[in-house]
Amino acid sequence: MFKHSCSSNKHHTESDIIRPSIMRKIYFIKKKFAQYGGAELYMNTLINELKNDHEIHILSNRWISTPGVLFHKIFQLKLGSFISNLSFIMSCRKAVRSIRSGACIISFERTDCQDIYRAGEGCHAEWLSIRGENASLLKKLSFHLNPLHMHMLLIEKRLFESTPVIIANSQMVKNQIIRHYSIQSEKIHVIYNGVDLARFNPANKKLWRTKIRDQYGINHDARVALLVGSEFKRKGLATIIKALSSAKSYCSNLHLLVLGKGDKKEYSKLANALGISSMITFIEPQKEIERFYAASDIFILPTLYDPFSNATLEAMASGLPVITSKNNGAAEIIANGINGFILDNMYDKNELSDKLLLCLSNHETMGAKAGEKAKEYSIQQAAAKFIEIIRKLNDI
Repeated sequence: MFKHSCSSNKHHTESDIIRPSIMRKIYFIKKKFAQYGGAELYMNTLINELKNDHEIHILSNRWISTPGVLFHKIFQLKLGSFISNLSFIMSCRKAVRSIRSGACIISFERTDCQDIYRAGEGCHAEWLSIRGENASLLKKLSFHLNPLHMHMLLIEKRLFESTPVIIANSQMVKNQIIRHYSIQSEKIHVIYNGVDLARFNPANKKLWRTKIRDQYGINHDARVALLVGSEFKRKGLATIIKALSSAKSYCSNLHLLVLGKGDKKEYSKLANALGISSMITFIEPQKEIERFYAASDIFILPTLYDPFSNATLEAMASGLPVITSKNNGAAEIIANGINGFILDNMYDKNELSDKLLLCLSNHETMGAKAGEKAKEYSIQQAAAKFIEIIRKLNDI
């Protein structure tokens, strides 16, 4: 069916499935469909709910075969981010043109040929605006001259204007799309990310708290703060380290777990300069991340920009109070001083230090309330809301 941009039937996982002729086809666009990841979990939940009544296809460059799903390989040049993105978008356009009318196209990527777009990565125009707040004039200029940024802003404008339905994962992102692109409010629907409550829950503490601490040489009585995420600069790791140094005079048994991929040299150097290197443990990304939430007491994410941090919701579901910035869409489900704290200034080490100490003084009560709040945001209910929009749009 798809010439050039999509694979032949030998790439399909269940090409011999016989389905009723009235069954509607649903196509998902995702560059990489892997076994792990928040977007993949979300898509898998959607697919499991839809595949009994609909024929499910995924347009992707790389994938893990999934029962009941037909995969089509989308061509993508691997020649830097700009060429890679452009080639994927063009290949998707070509593939979608060959799909018979009546199918529903849902994209999890910045493409411009879909019926529904999930803006899981937020608003690129807003991200550049935030980055420019503390950048030099030359750096700001480079944002506007960089081909990748120019392309992303162009495709973002086009997709927001042309896509019939947009799913934002926070009110923050919806407001940003409207502000930067003057998109009608009524075509943007807010559906918060969901969490796997069976996997992330407070009961894990009994199973893994002691084992993980023993494995990494952390005292059983230490007060452990956790950061999960790559791109350490964007996540605010420097501010956390400085705040940790300020707080240690009031809480001597503090420890920081940093779980993620990134260049830790500059942060190790900063910790050494502040005399707190022994209070920080860096760990590479882990598949069984729920064990590390279980080993911790609070979660910290003074992020520069996160449309809706999955890690924030996972931490809350695990019974951890959260300290994050107002630039995290997930802050919308945090009640200040009740189940966590929202920072006004993600660069202010003193504000973070104060909130850290307040949180630690009442972390069990606040963590319990965070866990209760997270129960409102299961991955199943998030998928159900998405499916309701799909069916309304397509009358299915």
